[in-house]
Amino acid sequence: MSAPALAQLKIEWDEQADAFENARTFLPKLVGDYFGLGRELLAANPAPADLHALRLASKKLRYTLELFKSCYGPGLSTRIDTLKSVQRMLGEINDTVAAERTIGEVLVAKTPESRRAIRLIRKRGQTKAQAFRDHWTKVFDAPGQEHWWIDYLARQARAANHKR
Repeated sequence: MSAPALAQLKIEWDEQADAFENARTFLPKLVGDYFGLGRELLAANPAPADLHALRLASKKLRYTLELFKSCYGPGLSTRIDTLKSVQRMLGEINDTVAAERTIGEVLVAKTPESRRAIRLIRKRGQTKAQAFRDHWTKVFDAPGQEHWWIDYLARQARAANHKR
């Protein structure tokens, strides 16, 4: 799924169902699409600037999940914390991209110092992007993690609803 496709993904609320049922029905698909986007994007070995779409998708997913916290137990907070870690890493990568762009726009003279500064910032961005790819594949999207998310979102909203 491409970043624009994920950005367009809407949760079509079933007005006949309650929040628990809507969460159980739609959040697992949203999370599955997010994992798909991350895999698709990282398979292309993107430049640091190209990770911005995943950063935006991460924010959208996190804020959506936070809206449904009352439908779940503490396990959702644990999952949101893992997503915050992804967001933080992507934010740091984006900071290097923005810094490189700013230096390029602000400095009129292309001096050896400005070129060196840009090279250092670019290298930092590449290093952070590689660390992010490693984190994604070895931690966030390690075998079983997508299932850990989806199974919880599909199961726990129903369980929380039955406790009421």
